[in-house]
Amino acid sequence: METLRTFKADLHIHTCLSPCADIGITPSTIVKRAIEKGIDIIAVTDHNSAENTAAAKKAAEGTGLTVLAGMEIASSEEAHILALFDDIEGIMRLQDIVYMNLMPGKNDEKRFGYQIVADENDVVLGFNKRLLIGAALLTAHSIVKIIHLFGGLAIASHIDRSFFSVISQFGFIPEDIKFDALEISFRLSREEAERKFREYNHIPWISASDSHRIDDIGARTSTFFIKEPTIAELSSAFKNIDGRKVEWG
Repeated sequence: METLRTFKADLHIHTCLSPCADIGITPSTIVKRAIEKGIDIIAVTDHNSAENTAAAKKAAEGTGLTVLAGMEIASSEEAHILALFDDIEGIMRLQDIVYMNLMPGKNDEKRFGYQIVADENDVVLGFNKRLLIGAALLTAHSIVKIIHLFGGLAIASHIDRSFFSVISQFGFIPEDIKFDALEISFRLSREEAERKFREYNHIPWISASDSHRIDDIGARTSTFFIKEPTIAELSSAFKNIDGRKVEWG
């Protein structure tokens, strides 16, 4: 019998690279706050970019905190999808494809906000000028297939929101989009989610903070019962393999 541990996870955190996020939510401060909150696993999930993921991973070196490489991609239907990977290589391959399919145009910093690329010490390395706030010219179907092709997990973001969610854009969760899990936002209780979305309880659920400010980190977490903090183990928890599972609420 394998020994399983509990891991507290917040798998949806934006950095100052996301135009809608506070400029104070930098890689180093995210790591510090997550540790203060007793979180074991976080995922950095900026809009349509992963350029601050490596910095967050470096900031966490030696701390015991696991930082998964992530991104929140806006599909051509304007449905948000979380992509999670163990390493930088996988998320960078995905980023290349997303960048090639972003809507043309430059970020309007006065209108949408700054898109700051920082290092592990929060030194500003530059400003991403792409229109990260927009949607990619990739369907939700194709995004999930690409994530799986590269070895990642695909999670439908905040399905309870009335905009930028799979349900708000499609009206339902399409059966042929093979999400590994669905995210319930921190705004909704477990009881409310059970009442509203019980038809989708055959798909695993998580909940996360969707942090855009430092103070939001850990506002909602999920608890994984797994052997180690890896994508393979999270996948096994979603499938309830050998006692692995995920809980929230």
